[in-house]
Amino acid sequence: MKKLLNTLYITSPDTYLALIGENVVVKKDEEIALRVPLHNLEAIVAFNYSGASPALIRKCGENGINISFFQGDRFCGRFVGQENGNVLLRKVQYRRSDSESDSLPIAKSMILGKIYNQRYVLQRAIRDHALSIDCDKLNSVSRFLKQSMQCVKECENLEQLRGYEGEAASLYFSVFDELIIQQKESFVFTGRNKRPLLDNVNALLSFSYSLLTTECAGALYSVGLDPYVGFLHRDRPGRLSLALDLLEEFRAPIADRFVLTLINKREVGKKEFHKMEDGAVYIEDEARKRIIRKWQENRKELMMHPFLKEKIQIGLLPYVQAMLLARFLRGDMDAYPPYFKR
Repeated sequence: MKKLLNTLYITSPDTYLALIGENVVVKKDEEIALRVPLHNLEAIVAFNYSGASPALIRKCGENGINISFFQGDRFCGRFVGQENGNVLLRKVQYRRSDSESDSLPIAKSMILGKIYNQRYVLQRAIRDHALSIDCDKLNSVSRFLKQSMQCVKECENLEQLRGYEGEAASLYFSVFDELIIQQKESFVFTGRNKRPLLDNVNALLSFSYSLLTTECAGALYSVGLDPYVGFLHRDRPGRLSLALDLLEEFRAPIADRFVLTLINKREVGKKEFHKMEDGAVYIEDEARKRIIRKWQENRKELMMHPFLKEKIQIGLLPYVQAMLLARFLRGDMDAYPPYFKR
């Protein structure tokens, strides 16, 4: 099994990444603020970065360390270096992506995983917080999600599948505010919004999805797949379509539950968000650092993978699912098994 290495997250503005010996160094105002050995890293994710030295980029490429760049929560690009995998696997991926009939079974599996896991989050809340939430409302949505899974199994094209997925997501988020049982005045949720993010909860969700998308893209690269060519999300220039496909299974059980834990355990508060004149909400830099530390701690927790029947670290989930997808595309498996949270 792949070893879970660390991801270095750079959140401070006006920092420069450089190479000294076998270490990546983070410089701020010409002073070294941080030094990390490269052999401990599998990826570097830079938010609001001001630059990286060519020597560091070359060394990361030689060592298979991906570097991703963000401006705020917006993905700007990534450096991958020499790619893994073989051309035959990529050819199969591209052929299937171009064929709706071949894409549909994979996309259906991923959306089944997504809706199942959304339902799991609601059922878990009912079990753990029955006295604090509207159980009737959550049970009603849970029943609808169960029906949606059957519709997904029977749907006949991608457009229909996207419709079922969107309807299920809308219902799921219609009761998401019920899952926030602490700090309700500061973390009011009335639905998903993007560009700009208009409230604290959406800012946290989008930040968590960005972190997880980066991990999914890195996992797909590691098994030889192209994260830009998907089966559900339409191809667009610069869009990590397959990474977004893979992300769907993990949104509710990993990212959404992570955000709910941050809020309900009071690990973030209203003072750690900044509202701009246009209404956009941003997470303060110090809060981002603390959130990332919690994210890293969460990645190291053990869980039982329902398909492999073995314990793995949560941070390896994207890699495991990418590996299973590659095996299916090679013809080693009859179907792609999505991740079902147990």
